Amino acid sequence: MTDTRLFAHRTDGEWTATPDGNRRRVVLHTDELMMVEFAFEKGGVGVLHSHPHVQASYVAEGRFEVTVDGKTETLSAGGSFIAPSNVVHGVKALEAGRLIDSFTPRRADFL
Repeated sequence: MTDTRLFAHRTDGEWTATPDGNRRRVVLHTDELMMVEFAFEKGGVGVLHSHPHVQASYVAEGRFEVTVDGKTETLSAGGSFIAPSNVVHGVKALEAGRLIDSFTPRRADFL
């Protein structure tokens, strides 16, 4: 495990533009688990999609309309949701905000 980073700071990692117009930065990852920070401007959308990874998300800042498997709720800072493997999910930022997402296994397409 000597090659695996075990700690990260707020200034670590490069921000990357996402195809839907938001930004993300990979915080930490192993083969089994990945943590990614997403930043949204007000009105920003994480389009409905699915992937084989299990995703757990935490609202660090802002307010989001979150849809998972056809069910929609509004979550604000401190709220969270899980998107099981291959379940359609997406978000809309009701105000500028950040999500902290964990994926298992890691999203190789983000590296």
